[in-house]
Amino acid sequence: MVGPPHDDKPPISVDEEGPVTVIVTRRAKRDKIEQFEKWMDGIIHEAMKFEGHMGVNIIRPSEPSNPEYTIIFRFDNVENLSKWERSEIRKKWIKESKYVAEGDAKIEKQTGLEFWFTPLRTNEQVVAIPPRYKMAVVTGAVVFVLISTLLPQIRQLTVTLPAVLSTLVGVVIMVLLMTYVVMPTVTKLLRPWLSKKKLY
Repeated sequence: MVGPPHDDKPPISVDEEGPVTVIVTRRAKRDKIEQFEKWMDGIIHEAMKFEGHMGVNIIRPSEPSNPEYTIIFRFDNVENLSKWERSEIRKKWIKESKYVAEGDAKIEKQTGLEFWFTPLRTNEQVVAIPPRYKMAVVTGAVVFVLISTLLPQIRQLTVTLPAVLSTLVGVVIMVLLMTYVVMPTVTKLLRPWLSKKKLY
């Protein structure tokens, strides 16, 4: 995953545990776009070497007159993200950004439910994060279905295990399915509703 191409300021505080998504917006100098691309590629590959890096998406500008880039990357937890943010190699790349980028970076960090609802890939524009009530409705519905259908089957397959261990196995499998299979599919199917704005 990519390392955040943002300025060398103290990391934004994130209280929640678990995966964390960082959205960075950075504007390239109009006469340095090629150099900016090389710089961005360099810092991305350095970040990918760090523990917990989970992938990166780059949304390039649609118009050369507005060379604004959006970089979306993830780490498996805040601690591993902090290791990257505080690393000397990142500081080196951030110092070099002043030659190819304009102004300060815009940075947003998301954890918890928002991790599942941040688009994994897009070649167009950043999709707005849905309202929290919609995220709660979708997540609750998915959890209900999985608990009702998946956990009973897992309990049957692990009947020889202690009840606590059987439940733990079920929860681990359910979380993995939600993170890598179910939620990406459901959020993609429901994207028109999730991102729909209210009309007044």
